[in-house]
Amino acid sequence: MNAVQNSTTRSAASNPLDKKRNIIAIASGKGGVGKTWFSITLSHALARRNQRVLLFDADLGLANVDIQLGLMPERDLGGVISGRLSLAQAKVHFDEGNFDVLAGRSGSGGLAALPPNRLNTLGSDLLELSSSYDRVVMDLGAGIDRTVRSLSSRAGTTLVLTNTEPTALTDAYAFIKISIQANPAADIRIVINNCASHAEGRKTYETLRKACDSFLKYEPILLGMIRHDVSVLRSIRNQTAILTRYPNCDAADDVRAAVDVLLEAR
Repeated sequence: MNAVQNSTTRSAASNPLDKKRNIIAIASGKGGVGKTWFSITLSHALARRNQRVLLFDADLGLANVDIQLGLMPERDLGGVISGRLSLAQAKVHFDEGNFDVLAGRSGSGGLAALPPNRLNTLGSDLLELSSSYDRVVMDLGAGIDRTVRSLSSRAGTTLVLTNTEPTALTDAYAFIKISIQANPAADIRIVINNCASHAEGRKTYETLRKACDSFLKYEPILLGMIRHDVSVLRSIRNQTAILTRYPNCDAADDVRAAVDVLLEAR
């Protein structure tokens, strides 16, 4: 490798913007809209498209990715925060979905109150680890607190998940507003979850888009709409990924369609 190639390699490696392009943050503003289920299903669908995927449960304090998947990991983010493990050492492989999982630590309120320097270190370590994957899916906590804002800033793309409820739309708008204020060039895309039909989902998106356009002069892109499907609740109750248990249901089809759009756009 010549000197020019060496210089180019060092420049790319030191530029965090180059590394974070493959990190996808899943945000909601409001809790209870299906964010963790969507993060799991998105990761699974990406893995089925031959992507190397890491699912990072970044809901620091109320983590439940492992619960929904029926995992009992011996290693999790708690070991990273305590300094016993690196992020790479804390991840586990979810064989059924063929993707890696970095589990959080449910009920550990201390993790949600990390001091800024520890939070920055965690974000930097995530950027470093992301170079080993095609996609890193980051399941953020609900709300717009400091932890959520800091971790979401590490993502190249943020998917804001909402549903048809007015409170969910209001909180989604609030998250978009804060994100745009921090980074006017942010790549934010909308997923409407649990809608009665694609038509209702598009109508809900238009309501949010018009509010963003009117007050923020910003129009987030619609990535997809996930129809209401009883198979979602059944798969969660059975702690099984929906693409494994009900691969041909409406919700599974809709997530796969969203993945198609996501991969085509990147």
